[in-house]
Amino acid sequence: MAIQIFILTKLMKEDNYPYKLKKQISELQPLDTINGLTESKLYYHFESLAKQGLIEVKEVIKEEHRPDKQVFAITDKGREALPKKIYKLFENANSIGDMIIGLANMKYVDRNKVVRILEKKVDEIKETWDRMSQYEGKHFVESGQEVLGEFVSDYAHFRINTSIQYFEKLIDLIQKEEI
Repeated sequence: MAIQIFILTKLMKEDNYPYKLKKQISELQPLDTINGLTESKLYYHFESLAKQGLIEVKEVIKEEHRPDKQVFAITDKGREALPKKIYKLFENANSIGDMIIGLANMKYVDRNKVVRILEKKVDEIKETWDRMSQYEGKHFVESGQEVLGEFVSDYAHFRINTSIQYFEKLIDLIQKEEI
């Protein structure tokens, strides 16, 4: 979903063709290091967006001794779908790292809606932690493994508290329009 959001946001700015976007992505990070993204998968996402009616071929550039370049443009349907895809990204994200492409494109969404999504995530994390905290770790470790139980408990507590702190910080930055 993130790569489709990337494609749509780039096409919001200007018509473009897959190879040029591939070069832009590769300048940031080698293509194959981005969740297994390959050149063929990038082209697949263009095809998928076209089949959904979110983008369309605007022109075909023909060059001698070179493959034709299909220049794509975002459609009205694509403009409508972009914020929905970004909201879905936030809803499905398991970490702030999963949200980066959405955070980089906040101008296409309602900030208050994103804040509500994030606040719901914080509430869910807190509820999960409250449920987990009710169980004593002693029941899950064998005799002689108490140190392991304490270590795992401390680690979980640290991770949960850190996640909550960063989500709350993110919510604050979004509300202040600093992100």
